[in-house]
Amino acid sequence: MRKASVTRDTLETQITCSLSLEEGESSISTGIGFFDHMLLLLAKHGRFSLIVQAKGDLEVDTHHTVEDVGIAMGQAFRDALGDRKGLIRYGTTFTPMDESLARVCTDIGGRSYLVYEALLVREHVGDLESETIEEFFLAFTQNAKINLHISSITGRNQHHIFEAIFKGVGRALHEACTLDPTINGYLSTKGVIE
Repeated sequence: MRKASVTRDTLETQITCSLSLEEGESSISTGIGFFDHMLLLLAKHGRFSLIVQAKGDLEVDTHHTVEDVGIAMGQAFRDALGDRKGLIRYGTTFTPMDESLARVCTDIGGRSYLVYEALLVREHVGDLESETIEEFFLAFTQNAKINLHISSITGRNQHHIFEAIFKGVGRALHEACTLDPTINGYLSTKGVIE
């Protein structure tokens, strides 16, 4: 089984995260309802099993909790990938959600980079500051050591825009994590993915 667990304990947050690249049950509790919803979408459409329990300084705002969940999830994802042998490595999706359309491309080849071009039409969705979504994906990509390109192509409703993005990220990661028995070793001319 390709799975990993991470614990992160700071003065701002206490987080436990378990992630399996195999389909299964997910349970998310961060104290931020809309963020929980988005993470469940990512796991469901990525066909992952994801368990996140987070307590953070929400009396300040949601930033530390969202960012630190990204750190923990990125570390768990990196560890669950193992040595990355036999992986398809790349994933590309176009995901609609009503009037919104998101394009997500990923390379899980060991280099971290985020391009984030999401439409922001509202400062908050539920109890979450919209700007923190970029911080989540930045922390996730840096700690997972992956490339992630996220673009909103269309959208007017912020909930729909984020929903298309999180579903698309899940789908692209699922594609990239797929094992292909025809790949001998690593899909890299370097012969290694670091």
